[in-house]
Amino acid sequence: MASSAIPEEHVVAPTTADDDVLRIEHITKSFGPVTALRDVSMHLRKGEVLGLLGDNGAGKSTLMKIICGFQKQDSGTMWLNGHDYSPRTVQDARQHGVDVVYQDLALIDELSVYQNMFLGREPRLRALPLINARRMKAEARRALNEIGINLPRIDVPVARLSGGQRQSVAVARGVYSEGADVLLLDEPLAAMGAKEGAMILELIARLKAEGNLSMIMILHNYTQVLQTCDRVNMIVDGIVALDKPSSETSLEELNEIVVEEYKRARAAAQAEEAASAQRAEAQRL
Repeated sequence: MASSAIPEEHVVAPTTADDDVLRIEHITKSFGPVTALRDVSMHLRKGEVLGLLGDNGAGKSTLMKIICGFQKQDSGTMWLNGHDYSPRTVQDARQHGVDVVYQDLALIDELSVYQNMFLGREPRLRALPLINARRMKAEARRALNEIGINLPRIDVPVARLSGGQRQSVAVARGVYSEGADVLLLDEPLAAMGAKEGAMILELIARLKAEGNLSMIMILHNYTQVLQTCDRVNMIVDGIVALDKPSSETSLEELNEIVVEEYKRARAAAQAEEAASAQRAEAQRL
């Protein structure tokens, strides 16, 4: 019979730094009988790019939704710039300087680049209740130029842009939305080719070099994580199992954590099967 011993899991305890922008401690979240986050603690420093790793269903996207105000945690606390942070909505989080770029971008294909840049926060003419399109175009062009996004035209529907260009517009909107301090990127390279993915990584590198914006990115390509991110957190089964600077970890270590989690899950399943068999046998007797 296979061994029923379950490998011990490692849970990263809360840590802080003097220049933390965001701090999270003991966050939990359940959906009915399903536990998405069991005990998550992490921190994000000023100007840092934090890579958030984990298998499908580990709880990464749930954590991002809590940080951006889309969902509310069951327990645990968050601090933003040293103050208690409990966003009621996504708009509330934006007003506090936290914005998110989702995997599906949340762009409206029929609207132009500059209209998507100001979606939901369109400036108005002072004397008339009309949208100030001239100002939107000027500020959108300036914003895109400042972070190195070269689009020949910003008055065309975003449906006509490439995947990399669309993602760039979504990132630019997040960067310049209410003066964001923290930007969350949920799989920004999903469904992109190598050339378009390189465009987004270059954009992230430029923002990182400026040092004003702190970012958390969900990525699945460990090589890209180690090349792009300052630090790595790995979520395993609803807890943070690794917190290291990218320079102090490796592909081998990251893969080993995933392998150990599979072993732990398999051992737990085998133990449960054995217990169920014993209960069935006891009832039969």
